[in-house]
Amino acid sequence: VRVGNPSLKLPGWEALFYKYGVDVALWAHEHSYERLWPVYNRQVYNGSYNEPYTDAKAPIHITTGSAGCKENHDNFDNTTDPWSAFRSDDYGYTRMKVYNSTHLYMEQVSDDKGGAIIDKLMIIKNFHGSY
Repeated sequence: VRVGNPSLKLPGWEALFYKYGVDVALWAHEHSYERLWPVYNRQVYNGSYNEPYTDAKAPIHITTGSAGCKENHDNFDNTTDPWSAFRSDDYGYTRMKVYNSTHLYMEQVSDDKGGAIIDKLMIIKNFHGSY
């Protein structure tokens, strides 16, 4: 995602997301869930300490492909990057509600924990456009 892989002819998306002010990038296929802080070029750009997702200064990446698979769970290793805000290898699903042009709410539901909400966030973006 960051810079791509030229040998496989895969483009890098990060610079484009930043240039054009992408607020949220949703990813899947991994059988896990991870929410990142707003990040660009491996640097965290939170809106503020108390409200990191209010007027964030970089895209927010969420990987939410945590449905079951016959290969079993995709476990995380023991290292955590500083831009990783929350991660879980529980099977589950994501619910999203877009209230209007400035407010988006998301929550991650764990099937492994009987439908418990294991993560949630409200993204507030008062100004749209490039960072």
